[in-house]
Amino acid sequence: MAGASTDEIAGERRQLINVAYRLLGSLAEAEDAVQEAYARWYAMPRSRQEEIVSPGAWLTTVTGRVCLDVLGSARARRERYVGAWLPEPLPDRAERDQGHGTDPADQMVLDESVTMAFLVVLESMTPAERVAFVLHDVFRYPFAEIAGILGRTPAACKQLAASARRRVGVARAPVTVAGQADVVRHVKEAWETKDIAALVDLLDPAAVMTADGGGLVGAVLRPIEGGARIAQYMVAIADKAPGLELVERSVNGVPGLVAQRAGAVMTVASFEVADGRVTRIWAVRNPEKLRPWARDG
Repeated sequence: MAGASTDEIAGERRQLINVAYRLLGSLAEAEDAVQEAYARWYAMPRSRQEEIVSPGAWLTTVTGRVCLDVLGSARARRERYVGAWLPEPLPDRAERDQGHGTDPADQMVLDESVTMAFLVVLESMTPAERVAFVLHDVFRYPFAEIAGILGRTPAACKQLAASARRRVGVARAPVTVAGQADVVRHVKEAWETKDIAALVDLLDPAAVMTADGGGLVGAVLRPIEGGARIAQYMVAIADKAPGLELVERSVNGVPGLVAQRAGAVMTVASFEVADGRVTRIWAVRNPEKLRPWARDG
């Protein structure tokens, strides 16, 4: 596409944000990576830009390389992170107030590849595995193009994706959205009434709850294991937080809960449900990760 217009270049932004978020699990970092890719594009002489046959593919390659660098340094940064690190939760665009169209969250396509359960599995992969798997299995990029990003042969990239796929393959079969909504609604009702017995019944005995406060707000630093312990903790939170309102919301495309006080979002909770019971809860409390949930205006 020699001589691509400014509008055509800008039109790639949505795809790039979607790729970068799945690679990084952070909307803020995804936005930074995409901005860096665009900065490199516009820093090139016009003559060099016109030589590039597919600006979209060029921008994707550069974004992928930037994300790879970020993932490479993420381990050290997360070792310094206070408590557990969780991906940034995303609201459903349809449920948000009218925005200004510039928030990267507005660019996101929510599907099974951005559920919290899926993103947490991605976090267990090496940077190279994650890039190969996300670009090939989620976005259908050929291994020949992925090889250019990773600096490896297409065959090596294929092996990386296969290794990553095995990690994903151990995940349980997903529950239907309607089925999860019912369970989440019952959790909300039991939580509001501080009914420990009902919560225990809704939680798998081996359930695990992980909270992310980032050291900025109060949150348990280690995962809580066991349905009974989680139920007691949830009721203790309700006792200590009068005026907290629980709202059913879509979180990363599946039913979740948002806890808010005086209209301000305090916590966004994601759930994994199997056989009618909650097996995992991910509670994001770090306010820096809740910016997409702030009401516009």
